[in-house]
Amino acid sequence: MTVKEVLEFARKNEAVMVDLKFMDYPGLWQHCTYPLSELDEGRFEDGFGFDGSSIRGWQPIHASDMLIIPDPATAMMDPFTQYPTLSMICNIVDPITKEKYTRDPRHVAQKAEAYLQSAGIADVAYFGPEAEFFILDDIRFDQNQRSGYYFLDSVEGRWNSGREENPNLGYKPRYKEGYFPVSPTDSQMDIRTEMCLVMEQCGIAVEAQHHEVATAGQAEIDMRFAPLLEMAYKLMLFKYIVKNVAKRHGRTVTFMPKPVFQDNGSGMHVHQSLWRGDKPLFAGDRYGGLSEMALYYIGGVLKHARALCAFTNPTTNSYKRLVPGYEAPVNLAYSSRNRSAAIRIPMYSPSPKAKRAEVRFPDPSCNGYLAFAAMLMAGLDGIENKIDPGEPLDKDIYALAPEELADVPSTPGSLAEALEELSADHEFLLKGDVFTRDAIDMWIDYKTEHEVDALRLRPHPYEFALYYDC
Repeated sequence: MTVKEVLEFARKNEAVMVDLKFMDYPGLWQHCTYPLSELDEGRFEDGFGFDGSSIRGWQPIHASDMLIIPDPATAMMDPFTQYPTLSMICNIVDPITKEKYTRDPRHVAQKAEAYLQSAGIADVAYFGPEAEFFILDDIRFDQNQRSGYYFLDSVEGRWNSGREENPNLGYKPRYKEGYFPVSPTDSQMDIRTEMCLVMEQCGIAVEAQHHEVATAGQAEIDMRFAPLLEMAYKLMLFKYIVKNVAKRHGRTVTFMPKPVFQDNGSGMHVHQSLWRGDKPLFAGDRYGGLSEMALYYIGGVLKHARALCAFTNPTTNSYKRLVPGYEAPVNLAYSSRNRSAAIRIPMYSPSPKAKRAEVRFPDPSCNGYLAFAAMLMAGLDGIENKIDPGEPLDKDIYALAPEELADVPSTPGSLAEALEELSADHEFLLKGDVFTRDAIDMWIDYKTEHEVDALRLRPHPYEFALYYDC
């Protein structure tokens, strides 16, 4: 929509408020709401002021004034507000220089798309994330100087098979057996369908929804692929919708990668392909029906995967899922059909338009703008430098002998390790000024101080079981 069309759209929908959303650095939406009378054509150039020092990972207190500029192309009516509210996503601008902010994740994604086109490699990069999540009935957690705990629950949780529920009807998915059971074992089909319907109302094309492998309400809803910037926005809208529909039903949703011990965690496989016009550039006569370009792209992602994890798996909890020998693909290899490889070439369709690389190690705790941009830059580095991905690994990686597995690199074992890898390997991200050194340094510093060190300083409840009597 144009600016005039947005104002007319708001009038037709009888909007009384305008809600302006933007992304903090770690990856959560922030917002500020204004009476609709405050929105006129000038605001789309002059913006609205706010305190950037109060946003995680952003400005120091002595340079806190910043502007949010609404993007008219993102205008929609918020589906969850009691009063009709126009919603728009914003770009972040310095009020003095009028330059876009280097730590705005949306700006990073915009620059990644611009670099792709300026390099002459392709016109568009398509991304299709498959975000998994848990729909829970209850969550409690606390941490202080003398205690720390979490408690989560779900009527579907297998641990409740013996609970008095007056009556307990059973039908609770067994651990690691939640994939595709019908009702009544799958008790959440209707709530997932409601999530899908709201997504379609908001412009997200949905391809499928289903129960996932874990007990306790693990779910997946698949969106149709879209260009990088658009899909990063849709991933945020997806999370917003999923959480708010769950809240309508007195449920809560988490995208934490590993909330349940000894059951499958939540990953986010990300399908990727490059196109020029209406021509798919990843289709060819090489391995798995791929082109040479696609194999070089895979080579770049594999080469930089350990550094990419700082963005694609950016929480300490991410590495409770990325554990050797369990379900997550920690081994950095590629294969067709093989779901134990870090990168898979799906073989569902012979159509050239369906040829893509599925990067399987990311998880849904990531900031999609940064994670997608980083993966694209790694893939482009592979194309530009003709990085050979090596031979495919068409074996069950989990069944490999130790001597075979020793030759297969793996993802980092912790967030601290991933941040160290990013510190050592980030030149490919600086091309085209897509990521700036300031942005990378802030990411490493913020994650280290607020997450790695914060967790490292606190006793873990299980340490008392291990060591109290030492």
